[in-house]
Parts: sequence; C-alpha cells; structure tokens
Amino acid sequence: MAALCSPLRICRGILKELRYLKGPEYKDTMMYSYVMEQFRKNQVTSERHCRAQREAVHTSHSYLCLLESTRRHLELHNQYHGKGERPSEEVARLVGLRLPTQPGGKGWEK
Repeated sequence: MAALCSPLRICRGILKELRYLKGPEYKDTMMYSYVMEQFRKNQVTSERHCRAQREAVHTSHSYLCLLESTRRHLELHNQYHGKGERPSEEVARLVGLRLPTQPGGKGWEK
C-alpha cells in the first residue's frame, strides 16, 4: 500500500470533489453531512485514541480516489465520445497530429 495522505488532506479532497459535483450548495447535501460526521467520529484526540483510524483513513483515501477517477473518466468521455462523423482534420487534432498539406497550394488545404 502506498503512503497515504493525512486525514485532513483527504477530507479536503473529498469535499472538493463534492463541490465539483453539487456546486456551491454542496454543504446542504446529505453527503457533506455524512463525510464530516465520519471524519469527526474517527478523529484522534488527546482524550481518546481511535483504534480504527488507519482503516478509516484507508477507506476515505479509496473513496477519494474513486471520486477523482469518476470525474476524470467523465471528462475524457465527454471529450472523446463520438459525436457523429467528424472531418479528418478535427480527428487528427484530437490525437495531436496534423494532416499533410500539398506544397504549392494544389487545392488540398483550405
């Protein structure tokens, strides 16, 4: 298992993904309440030591990874999803290429 981030960083990352999904009113959702409740419940204080803290951090890190991956997948899907027939110049630009041009202006280029 790779080194995990701090619980605060993970919590901020999850809240950032929720804000991306729900917009500015993300604090009014049940998801926000649940995430904050879980992080507060598993918080280590000077008076008690949470035995399941490592498990909670691992679970929250996995959930953050899921949220980020889902968002990136949707972005890629929207970018590359078939939108019908595209001109060959646009398809070449999508993959970072350019079509060759006819030297001397023989009518291939516009």
